[in-house]
Amino acid sequence: MSRRFAAVDLGASSGRVMLADLSEGLSLTEAHRFPNGPVRVAGRLYWDILGLYREILTGLRAAGPVSSIGVDSWAVDYALLDASGAMLGNPVHYRDDRTAGVAERVAASVGAESLYDVSGLQVLPFNTVYQLLAEPRLGDAATMLLIPDLIGYWLTGEAGAEVTNASTTGLLDVRTRTWARPLVKQLGLPEGILPPLRQPGDLLGGLRRDVAGEIGWSAPVRVVGSHDTASAVVAVPAAAPVSGPAFAYVSCGTWSLAGVELPGPVLTPESRAANFTNEAGIDGTVRYLRNVMGLWLLQECLRAWPGSDLGELLKAAAGERPFAAVVNPDEPVFLPPGDMPARIATECRRTGQRPPASPAAYVRCVLESLALGHREAVRQAMALSGRDVEVVHLVGGGSRNELLCQFTADACGLPVVAGPAEATTLGNVLVQARAAGLVSDLEEMRALVAASQPLRRYEPSGARADWDEAASRVF
Repeated sequence: MSRRFAAVDLGASSGRVMLADLSEGLSLTEAHRFPNGPVRVAGRLYWDILGLYREILTGLRAAGPVSSIGVDSWAVDYALLDASGAMLGNPVHYRDDRTAGVAERVAASVGAESLYDVSGLQVLPFNTVYQLLAEPRLGDAATMLLIPDLIGYWLTGEAGAEVTNASTTGLLDVRTRTWARPLVKQLGLPEGILPPLRQPGDLLGGLRRDVAGEIGWSAPVRVVGSHDTASAVVAVPAAAPVSGPAFAYVSCGTWSLAGVELPGPVLTPESRAANFTNEAGIDGTVRYLRNVMGLWLLQECLRAWPGSDLGELLKAAAGERPFAAVVNPDEPVFLPPGDMPARIATECRRTGQRPPASPAAYVRCVLESLALGHREAVRQAMALSGRDVEVVHLVGGGSRNELLCQFTADACGLPVVAGPAEATTLGNVLVQARAAGLVSDLEEMRALVAASQPLRRYEPSGARADWDEAASRVF
């Protein structure tokens, strides 16, 4: 039996097809990487989903024959299909402004408490439930498929909704992990568009004949933790089981998802007021976390400085004056694409601070602000869940940013273990490997990651009082 697996991993700024080999340990090879970003047409922001699918096929062709394929992506966004299975239009990007005011109207009509008690989901303006209520094509739709489920459908012809990603829609009952049909009906949404739920590890189906012909080989597609954060948390290299001494995690890329892993949801009024979310993880776990704006702030700054070198900026930022200016990274003004340095400057002035004076100073501001956001989320996750934390695992692309990792350790006052950078891919392939009988449980998966992937530990340093003072300016 082959021990090679392909992971299709679509992030909000890039996608990749990765090849994993479990013949001796666990090794990864990049088959194909490609950019991903919004396309604005007539004032609306879309994903180029057909272009992404083309790149996926290119990557699978390069990967060669494997035991199975798994697909994960960012959450909340979807495509609508008609009764014939044809897509009704390009998926709208979650940063589009079409949902402005929808969350407030839903809270007024249904009740914020009722929504949270059912879904356990934090209020974000782009949650799927709000997008659907702003959707003009809903009456023509037969099926709604979230992005990884859409790719899986195009690959196999089989439709479904993987549960970890479905839990980000606001339409899944967090206790039963089934569609919350009474809530769907109360919201006036058509129940028939919700496809059957599937679990990580389920067999989705074999490749369609035309797809197999195009890439030159055939293999089954296996359902994984298709929300990229669910897959990333699978690959957190922690020794403790879910019920043991806790670790916190920060899955850091375009977004930072910061929280703890729990055996069940936290649905208290205090949790709702803190805007914490209860998303489904694999094996019945709950990802109790809050979204922090993440490296999007830095990505947009770099876009405003054409030709700038990130490595040089990071070196210069390390020498900038600490805490000259910080912002709350979760301010709504930072959500849409645009001139991020100008927005940061405006926010600094609003909070009585002098804006950064150079690109390096902006980078320092962004990284210190993200570290403060990580600290706030981790501390609240501990308090609201009653779970003590001894270490923070920072995984994803942000684990390569040494300055951010050190700042996060300093801000949290806890050791940070950074890596693996490709946590999402690893979690994707480990669920496939378990379905193939190569690994057993979550603990063994994480032990394999810890033994095979490069990790770096950062100890907290510096004055805790300085971080406290900086946090007091913005939280």
